[in-house]
Amino acid sequence: MAPKDEKKQGGGFLASVFSSFSSLGNVLNGLMGYEGLEVVNPEGGTEDAEEEAQKGRWRQEDRDSYWKMMQKYIGSDVTSMVTLPVIIFEPLSMLQRMAELMEYSYLLDQADECEDPYMRLVYASSWAISIYYSCQRTWKPFNPILGETYELTNHGGITFISEQISHHPPISAAHAENEHFTYDITSKLRTKFLGNSVDIYPVGRTHVTLKRDGVVLDLVPPATKVNNLIFGRTWVDSPGEMIMTNLTSGDKVVLYFQPCGWFGAGRYEVDGYVYNAAEEPQILITGKWNESMNYQPCDKDGEPLPGSELKEVWRVADVPKNDKFQFTYFACKLNSFETAPRKLLASDSRLRPDRYALEKGDLSKSGSEKSRLEERQRAEKRNREDKGHHFTPRWFDITSEISPTPWGDLEVCRYNGKYSEYRASVDSSDSIEEADVSSTEFNPWQYGNLVSQ
Repeated sequence: MAPKDEKKQGGGFLASVFSSFSSLGNVLNGLMGYEGLEVVNPEGGTEDAEEEAQKGRWRQEDRDSYWKMMQKYIGSDVTSMVTLPVIIFEPLSMLQRMAELMEYSYLLDQADECEDPYMRLVYASSWAISIYYSCQRTWKPFNPILGETYELTNHGGITFISEQISHHPPISAAHAENEHFTYDITSKLRTKFLGNSVDIYPVGRTHVTLKRDGVVLDLVPPATKVNNLIFGRTWVDSPGEMIMTNLTSGDKVVLYFQPCGWFGAGRYEVDGYVYNAAEEPQILITGKWNESMNYQPCDKDGEPLPGSELKEVWRVADVPKNDKFQFTYFACKLNSFETAPRKLLASDSRLRPDRYALEKGDLSKSGSEKSRLEERQRAEKRNREDKGHHFTPRWFDITSEISPTPWGDLEVCRYNGKYSEYRASVDSSDSIEEADVSSTEFNPWQYGNLVSQ
């Protein structure tokens, strides 16, 4: 098994440029004003930084302007402190991206149905890896407005609800459930801007409960690095360990995401083992997070058992060709009202006017609507502070529990069950008129002319 990678990267901007974390990169020395800036070509070596820097989605004048604005934030957490242009956005909010993990939820169904405790971890960890295919997309999702929600139904028998429960710091919570499992996450991303790249630390807690036996699984994913934000073609890498632990038995799976090396060596590759509580290897897992994952029984030295063979457990589904945002078919459904429940909440991400305008290709309107929503959110905050009020999430409770993570402590939020009660009431009612939900005005607001839910 590959050696463990460091979970944290120390040092300042110049240290990060020359760190082994991105040793395949090179620095710009021939572009006036950008000397020392790191540019990484994932398919090349160290000789083509200046050529790579001329590529990417930015026009030169936009690139130069954006660099002048952003360079003062080097070394900072830019999670919610920088206003970004919609040209780099995709028509989804972060709450919808959280729901994207449900695409291959059938793997959790299989984990629940499986009697072998080690194969349970094979299925469940493959489910956790499946989201990384969508992480290849380098478009940024919209930051949720405080109080914004996202609901998902009509997929695998799942009921999914997510809610933005804090703006500073940005914290999101989600709950999903079907007959086989419950899924709960509190997410508080932390970032470090490094000039032409950003490190993203997934400060969060993810628990999956398999209903048949009450098994609780805890997931700790690796950090992610987004390369070539301004200069060059943007791409994503997530080197490091993913650990999923069965909190009931002590069994665990440890998977190592290989860093991208020169000329793409190791890119996308994942290798690791399922271990029993005594930390003895039981099953070997290997594959590529953008293609498929495979498993094979092994001995206590991690070698494949004689007579066994490598078997596939998960493969990426077919995807649309030439989609502008590189959406999967499932991602395309996230904005559809076909995956929305009856009487959709007016705070749902589908209804955001900036998101909708971007989906229709109107960047000018998307930008102006985004600015309008952000100003309304600031006005809400001032109003709340003037009244001495505190924002209270509707579907989740903020607890006093603090959960440690490799990247900092997390204030844990718990699903309060009220959404299940609300949804059961709505779904059982015959008196609700079916309205054109697409004409509903986006309304996550605490004050103002609010529509009663």
